Amino acid sequence: MTRQQLTILGCTGSIGVSTLDVVRRHPERYGVFALCAHSQVDKLFAQCLEFSPRFAVVRDARLADQLATRLRQAGLPTEVRHGVESLVAMAAAPEADAVMAAIVGAAGLEPTLAAVRAGKKVLLANKEALVMAGELFMAAVRASGSILLPVDSEHNAIFQSLPANFGRGLAACGVRRILLTASGGPFRRTPIGALAAVTPEAACAHPNWVMGRKISVDSATMMNKGLEVIEAHWLFACPPERIQVVVHPQSVIHSLVDYEDGSILAQLGNPDMRTPIAHALAYPERIDSGVEPLDLFKVARLDFESPDFERFPCLQLAYDALRTGGTAPAILNAANEVAVQAFLDRRLSFLGIARLIAATLAGLPAGAEGSLADVLAADAEARQLAGRLIHDQRVQ
Repeated sequence: MTRQQLTILGCTGSIGVSTLDVVRRHPERYGVFALCAHSQVDKLFAQCLEFSPRFAVVRDARLADQLATRLRQAGLPTEVRHGVESLVAMAAAPEADAVMAAIVGAAGLEPTLAAVRAGKKVLLANKEALVMAGELFMAAVRASGSILLPVDSEHNAIFQSLPANFGRGLAACGVRRILLTASGGPFRRTPIGALAAVTPEAACAHPNWVMGRKISVDSATMMNKGLEVIEAHWLFACPPERIQVVVHPQSVIHSLVDYEDGSILAQLGNPDMRTPIAHALAYPERIDSGVEPLDLFKVARLDFESPDFERFPCLQLAYDALRTGGTAPAILNAANEVAVQAFLDRRLSFLGIARLIAATLAGLPAGAEGSLADVLAADAEARQLAGRLIHDQRVQ
């Protein structure tokens, strides 16, 4: 069997680490062409020692020099590069059969789009690529013939619950709705009056999933689910009014598809990202992911409830941005990234996250998503405005 060569964008994050764990279990099937990280040199060095990639990429020249020296001393031939241009090159390299797109936030857009334009099999864990530039991104998929496989647990569940020919249109396949599940995060039952005092530590303590700090805060505000609504719209060509968020605290049902004949198909499993990663890596085959089988007797019950839009205004903001279209989702995403970082730095309150996003959207009219340059310009403007609003203390 010829080993599939992988480029992993965001190899030191939770998705990257889980991807390498699945790869570790199947050395006869997968090899690592390039490992790309931001700044966690120690972690990347250890990954290079184990997986011997041809290339390693980090943020800047200083970190690249540090890593290169350590690899040379260890006798490894891995070539070290740095910067966005190198990320793009690794994503589009002819030697890479598949690309795991797991860089968090807007930084993942350009290399992920490069992988798509190169016609790669793209395992999409970076939802911001579709949130910011969904129209451009999906047009590039169609033009290049790239195979796009969703890795977010919810979108992977939807993918598994749809017929293989869903690309001809959901209505033609008898699909009535997409039901996107959400855990509700750590504050599902917290009195609304207490949310003003929420700390970064509390927001990052997710009840079911082990995730990075940014995505943990997004889960706590339910902006993560809002971004997933936008992502689902583009992935499955589904209008926003047919995407319904369902709060499901156990995180056992990862999402569902409602059909016209009354059937609802769902994908269930333990809350472990190795399941969707293994599915996307091996598709259309199935391989061992290392995840324990789901014990339904232990789960015992499954609960569902409607999302509280008063408690989670970020979810409504995401729906509104999707309906507005153009660059509105890119503005939403940029403002959210600035807001979350400010919250983690204790410069903005938890409730201030939604207020800052709303103020940024109100202050920047959405334009057309005509090109990548338009999207990146909207992203930059939104970040500048959000930063000014925080600096001037107009949003707290």
